[in-house]
Amino acid sequence: MAKGKSKIVNRMNFIFFFFLLFSAFLISKIFYIQNLESELEATSISLETIKNIEVESTRGNIYSSNGDLIASTVSRFEIRWDSQVPSEKIFESNKVELAQNLSELLSDSTEYYIGIMNNARKNKNRYLFIAKDLDINQLNAIKTFPMFNLGIYKGGLIIKENHLRKSHLGKIAERTIGSFKKGIKEVGLEQAYSQYLGGKNGIRLMQKIAKGEWKPLRTGYEVEPKQGYDLHTTIDLKIQDFTHNELLSQLEKFEADHGTAIIMETKTGNVLGISNLGRNSEGNYYERLNYAIGEKYEPGSTFKLMTLITALEDGFVKHTDSIDTKNGILKIGSHEVVDSNKKGYGKITVAKAFEVSSNTGMVKMVYDNYKSKPERFVNRLYNMKLNEKINTPIGGEPSPIMPHPSDEEWNSISLPWMAFGYGVYLTPIQILTFYNAVANNGEMLKPKFVNKISSIGNKPIHEIEREVIMPSICSQKTLDVVKEMLQNIVEKPWGTANRINNDYVKIAGKTGTSQTKYWSNGDEPIDKQYIASFVGYFPSDNPKYTGIVVIHEPNKSKGYYGGTVAAPVFKRIAQKIQGLSPTIVEIDKKDIDNLF
Repeated sequence: MAKGKSKIVNRMNFIFFFFLLFSAFLISKIFYIQNLESELEATSISLETIKNIEVESTRGNIYSSNGDLIASTVSRFEIRWDSQVPSEKIFESNKVELAQNLSELLSDSTEYYIGIMNNARKNKNRYLFIAKDLDINQLNAIKTFPMFNLGIYKGGLIIKENHLRKSHLGKIAERTIGSFKKGIKEVGLEQAYSQYLGGKNGIRLMQKIAKGEWKPLRTGYEVEPKQGYDLHTTIDLKIQDFTHNELLSQLEKFEADHGTAIIMETKTGNVLGISNLGRNSEGNYYERLNYAIGEKYEPGSTFKLMTLITALEDGFVKHTDSIDTKNGILKIGSHEVVDSNKKGYGKITVAKAFEVSSNTGMVKMVYDNYKSKPERFVNRLYNMKLNEKINTPIGGEPSPIMPHPSDEEWNSISLPWMAFGYGVYLTPIQILTFYNAVANNGEMLKPKFVNKISSIGNKPIHEIEREVIMPSICSQKTLDVVKEMLQNIVEKPWGTANRINNDYVKIAGKTGTSQTKYWSNGDEPIDKQYIASFVGYFPSDNPKYTGIVVIHEPNKSKGYYGGTVAAPVFKRIAQKIQGLSPTIVEIDKKDIDNLF
């Protein structure tokens, strides 16, 4: 019985406590409204013309990997004046000195400011424009001027804060970093991490005035806006600069339509530099679209690495096997596969066929071994995730196109055409991810653009770790074989990228030259265009960086092969990056002694 009474007492105490809190809340609201009404009465403002309005928060900053500012929010201030707030005595005793101070700080004359203030008083203007686009130092100066130093309730000073998003890289990497303008759709990292960068808006008490304008009634906020978090990217500004400028130089040299270049850190997947440049009608290049992530194309010969790994893993060939490329022409039904070498290569090894980028050699290898079981070839490609999106945080990535024998569109040339990179469509970053897996001993990593998200004071709230897509794309034996071939493509005289061989930095990789716009609607040949590419890594014996360069529609009279157009860009970027690392040279003690 006592226990039951205790429960009733506790329940009554809870109810009493709840009503006590509710009463306190109501009393505080009554005091708030009474206080507000008294403030409004003093300024002749009706409750019907005021309301709480959302105020935009300050967006977080974006930083490079080494802490340099890439994008930030700059506050700019607009100054207006409520001419009906100051008393006649305050106005007349301060207006001349105020006008003189405004003239010294801003551009117009003392007479101009006296004139507009007199007219405002006469016409009862409660929202007179004084100045805009002021920085914080100018604002602080204005707040000390006569009459304005009395604030909003006695001096009539109205301060409106506007936020301007500023890129500290100009137009470099614009499509990757993204942009943020109110009312315009965000792109890049600005869009991908907007929930963190955006912060939380505040609330301010505002009064409606003429022409739909609202002015703040108080200097403070009802609810303080919360500043957004900062984004710390993987972008290295020096490597970004190399990537942008080398790509731009080559696009201009070959009068290409557009191109992209990406440099990734091999063991982490960190994207260190990325550039996307397209030509406008005046012939100038700018960051038109994010081609690296959003544009899929037929890769041509860079896909031969995927083809070769498939055949080696399935055990159908060894790299030392002989393959007959004949005179460089291979007939598949009524269609022909042709090598760039018009004389052909005759009988060569599988390795040599890959290193000279023989179309006929790759197609013959695949067609002879998979024509009765094409699904085995394609399933191996699927097992290496080549049919899947990478799902980068930056939006706009399309799904790869990787035909399968079960598709309705599959036909007699689907398999042989896939063997040398046609009929499949991948984006540059998808191709780079696969090559990076080869450089990284088979481990496929998701490209990473952000290292961490932090609050004010650089306190991390979220560390972004590297993400493994696949522990291994193939066996170590196959990796060892293809790595040697990729190195030979650059270092051997017959390799398609031999012109970028140098003693300063050892490079391994694969060229690609694919045709585009090669059929009209009526199946009539038209003026063919080309896509030149190179994808590889360096140093070849201990990869630290992996990269890709893709250049669309160069002027054919100046060159269009991957080894001529794209590979030199990769070489120059690699050499510049290599130059960032000090070279350690061991000197014998005897040599040191001889110096003195």
